[in-house]
Amino acid sequence: METIGFIGGYDKTDLIICIAKILTVMEKKVLIIDTTALQKTRYIIPAMSPAKTYVTNFQDIDLAVGFYSYEAIKGYLGLPENENFTYDYVLIDIDSPEAFENFNMKIASRNYFVTNFDTYSIKRGMEILSGIPESMPIKKVFFSREASKEEDDYFNYISLGTKAIWDEEIIYFPFEQGDQSVLIENQRTRKIKLKKLSKMYKESLEYLTEEILNNPQENAKLSKAFRQIEKGVI
Repeated sequence: METIGFIGGYDKTDLIICIAKILTVMEKKVLIIDTTALQKTRYIIPAMSPAKTYVTNFQDIDLAVGFYSYEAIKGYLGLPENENFTYDYVLIDIDSPEAFENFNMKIASRNYFVTNFDTYSIKRGMEILSGIPESMPIKKVFFSREASKEEDDYFNYISLGTKAIWDEEIIYFPFEQGDQSVLIENQRTRKIKLKKLSKMYKESLEYLTEEILNNPQENAKLSKAFRQIEKGVI
């Protein structure tokens, strides 16, 4: 089981759902865990019997909402605590140091810090990072066409007191106005469509998924799955 953390105060829900959908089309078994205070997935993903905590399925993606440990999810599913999950990938949306610790993200396969450059996202993200007690590698995912030198210098400066060891590479999502419209339409229709997203957004999405897979032998299968979703044939 590969555990992937998406850390920060920025809204990461649509990004995570798109990645999960690509993986499921590749016949991977995927669980999304929304540990955030807002729990946005509660409002945009349909559930048969929504409660304070629940696990539901949406387009072959399992989604756990309101849980703050693996043990709690296993208890809900009626699994013994010592039994391993059968998921290929667990994608965890994190906006607190507590969730980071509870899900033991220091041993995650990969951790991404997702943000744009608005004041709330940056400062809230730094609060989360400041609560992480151990040094660990994290890669930046910036929702910006490309950070200016001043922006990146500012980001690096305010994160100096954290334990993050930043990867040299930054993944950029340009997030044009049209991308926002497509994601809102996906939420309204409760479907995952990629076709009308900008070329740069789709390229970044495919690249990030490829990195999560971390297996060059699956790149052709990834491209095929991406095109299937883009064309709406699945």
